[in-house]
Amino acid sequence: MNQAPRILLLSTSTVFGGAYLEYAEAEISDVLRGCGRVMFVPYALHDHAGYAAKARARFSAMGFELASLHEAADAKKSVREAEAIFIGGGNTFRLLKTLYDLDLLDAIREAVQRGRPYLGSSAGSNVAGPSIRTTNDMPIVEPPSFEALGLAPFQLNPHYLDPVPGSNHMGETRAERIAQYLEENATPVIGLREGAWLRLEEGVWELKGATGARLFRRDEAALEMNAGPINLPL
Repeated sequence: MNQAPRILLLSTSTVFGGAYLEYAEAEISDVLRGCGRVMFVPYALHDHAGYAAKARARFSAMGFELASLHEAADAKKSVREAEAIFIGGGNTFRLLKTLYDLDLLDAIREAVQRGRPYLGSSAGSNVAGPSIRTTNDMPIVEPPSFEALGLAPFQLNPHYLDPVPGSNHMGETRAERIAQYLEENATPVIGLREGAWLRLEEGVWELKGATGARLFRRDEAALEMNAGPINLPL
């Protein structure tokens, strides 16, 4: 029997002064309730084995077994059979290109729609949106399309940084780059600060964590988002 999608989108895997995924450990454990094994997608980094070892050690400490998709004989079958899916951070373009190369986008969507928990961090959160057009990453490779999983109805900008008062930096701020996106696209953007996350449970999106987020919409002033349920559509 299918269940409602359960999604956790982290802005980052590590906050200053903390260990890998430590700041969101309680939330991760809650989202994964009832799961014994997590399927890890390591494709945002070049060193798949090293990345998998890092993730495996962390999830083991939280009481979960972790398998890495790069070790699977049949990646698509492994996704379909996964109890939960975790896509880690790194370069979003490399991640999305690999998901296209392995023809995994539909399999991941279908698993999530069946109620398999989806965890994303940074790049893994980026690909959960309609597209990766609001990532901060360099396009080190070229995916066939910028269109992504579409699990969330809004664009994400993880690691969002507020403008620094008095800064002499002459390049665009993060807010200005998002404004440029909205000149060409209508989908709202959530700038997710490090230490914040978004969670979908029982059909309700909620902003959680201590640092909040910013909501950007076309032709409107940016709004501060505090922790709590998100009213959709934005």
